[in-house]
Amino acid sequence: MAFSELQIALIGAGAAAVALVWGYNLWQDRQHRKTAERIFKGSEGDALLPGNAATDASDGSRREPQVGMDSQSGDASADLVPEQDGAATTQQASQPDAVPGMPSECADEIADCVLHFTTPEPIPAPAVQAMQTAWAGELSKALHWLAKGDGDEPWRRIGADDSGRYGNWAVALQLVDRRGAVSDGELARFFDGVQSVVQQAGATIELPSRGELVMRAQSLDEFCASVDIQFVLHVVEAAGGVFAGTKLRGVAEAAGLALEGDGVFRARDEDGGELFTVANLGAERLEADSIKSLATHGLTLRLDVPRVTDGKLAFDRMLATARQLAGALGGVLVDAQRAPLADAMIDAIRVKTGELQARMNEAGIAPGGTRALRLFS
Repeated sequence: MAFSELQIALIGAGAAAVALVWGYNLWQDRQHRKTAERIFKGSEGDALLPGNAATDASDGSRREPQVGMDSQSGDASADLVPEQDGAATTQQASQPDAVPGMPSECADEIADCVLHFTTPEPIPAPAVQAMQTAWAGELSKALHWLAKGDGDEPWRRIGADDSGRYGNWAVALQLVDRRGAVSDGELARFFDGVQSVVQQAGATIELPSRGELVMRAQSLDEFCASVDIQFVLHVVEAAGGVFAGTKLRGVAEAAGLALEGDGVFRARDEDGGELFTVANLGAERLEADSIKSLATHGLTLRLDVPRVTDGKLAFDRMLATARQLAGALGGVLVDAQRAPLADAMIDAIRVKTGELQARMNEAGIAPGGTRALRLFS
């Protein structure tokens, strides 16, 4: 079939438009990649000092490593199956580090986006709390307001009951937790809300690039997912019977465990940090007022690797406690598939724990430290 000159011209124009769109998309993709490299490039791919992170995933979703899945809880168990790893003035600026002297449990240079502004005159804390009420509750990540007076006064977290007046203000939004990374939409809501507060206070503020922050959060989330493993062991009744709650409590307390308000026994280190937990294998919680009448088919011991300071030490103590419980209660120590826990598996868990915590330390996220407890919450 012959084409008219008009048809040929239209075909040529269409092809040129497609080529133009393709070329623009390619250029845009390269610009995004350059931006990401500028933010996160470092000597070590896993390092997460400001502007340095691993970027294995492109969609920002949590990609949890597999270490043998407990079919009931979905947590990693002892079956080691690793997976590959006035009017407000708004300006664009690079994401600043947290202001020195801020409490790390509220504002952190890796875990948070920290914005700072200074008001012409000190303003009352209740006024700021009222200004942010309309939008702060819509955020899914932790939000902290901080303030200080002039001079060498320390930064302090501003709570609902603070009645002071301050001229130096900061607000920190956590970028990542175990639910994933902060979204672009949520960051936009955060920026808009802070701008509203700043405008009402007659101040000015510099905002970082939202796109760069999103990429930074996604990269941080991907790194956290790559080391976010919980090891689980089970102690079950050898003959298919049950453990009596009264005996269980006595044995657990003799092993140095304490029954806490969330319905689990917990082992803690000298500083009060969690080492591991012991919970009922079934759905019923281990409550202080009902444990006397409890009859259970088994117990679950869980080690949350990123949240303990010394993973190997915690695992060794958890293993010793599991064996102590099994011996005293007449049970057996098994993995998620109810297979006896082999020495090779124990050695593999110990090695893997050390590797994961070494990666965290290299990334500036000390296992069991304040930063880790926030990111893995």
